[in-house]
Amino acid sequence: MKVTSWTAAACLATVLGSAAALPAQAQGGKASWYGSGHRTANGERFNPNGLTAAHRSLPFGTRVRVTNRSNGRSVVVRINDRGPFVGGRVIDLARGSARAIGLGGVSYVSLSVVR
Repeated sequence: MKVTSWTAAACLATVLGSAAALPAQAQGGKASWYGSGHRTANGERFNPNGLTAAHRSLPFGTRVRVTNRSNGRSVVVRINDRGPFVGGRVIDLARGSARAIGLGGVSYVSLSVVR
């Protein structure tokens, strides 16, 4: 029983440690923006002028630095929604976040998790 409990604890620590390390890696790709909606996937009222974003897999509340590769401008956003639901895109920014980095349509960005 002790060996099984210890093994289970070791496996859990390994899995959790690996999962925590993945989001810290830099990611990049296409970003777009959205400006309408009533509620986000985490239940908040959508604020189109907020510094928030939608990501497919990062946990709600994660803060991410988004850098527009075309002009070098960056903003820290909070993940509070799910998406994007268009192939080839890695993040959807609320209109306020997009304005902060000069993103007018679809643009290439770099993402990094802020601790």
